[in-house]
Amino acid sequence: MSGRSSRKRSAILDAATELFLTREYAGASMEDIASAAAVSKQTVYKHFSDKETLFREVALGSVGRVVGPFQAKVAATAEANDVPAALHELARSYIDAVMSPMLLRRRQLVLREAGRFPDLAHTYHETGPRRTIDALSSAFARLAERRELVIKDPRVAAAQFAFLIIGEPLDTAMFRGVGNRRTRRELHALADAGVDVFLGAYRNPRTRPAL
Repeated sequence: MSGRSSRKRSAILDAATELFLTREYAGASMEDIASAAAVSKQTVYKHFSDKETLFREVALGSVGRVVGPFQAKVAATAEANDVPAALHELARSYIDAVMSPMLLRRRQLVLREAGRFPDLAHTYHETGPRRTIDALSSAFARLAERRELVIKDPRVAAAQFAFLIIGEPLDTAMFRGVGNRRTRRELHALADAGVDVFLGAYRNPRTRPAL
């Protein structure tokens, strides 16, 4: 794809995201999207065969780009020498990714249209939140094997870690709007506090620093 074609595709996706959010799926036509993106209707159809295909790309297009790099960080955390420091770094990366305006807006789209596209909501959950919990579960099982953590059920621990880090700010964004964002410093403070609680529950007493 040429640079010009790539820019047009990005403009179409940006325009479609905005219109799907403000007018919902039924209220946004391909003609409206073309006008908002400053391209012809034929150009929109050149990149996306129909409105449903475009909507699915808008909804799912960013998930893989976020989850893949995060999974690599989770795997590295499982083998880290300084586990508390690695968990703090991981938590900060996690909250930065999940709370990015792009991902929040696309999550809103999926939730808003879940009744119309239940399979899309299922796919989003499987490729995003579920894969994240799977990766965290594997990492915590490995850290328990290394005796860095004391965990009976790694999957429960993974879910607890996730919600300690992103539960409250994500809920706030979904119910009060993406625009009501905390600063990066505030988000990192929440992430650090969540990790401290997690370590208080699961850190092996033998690995705690002496007072």
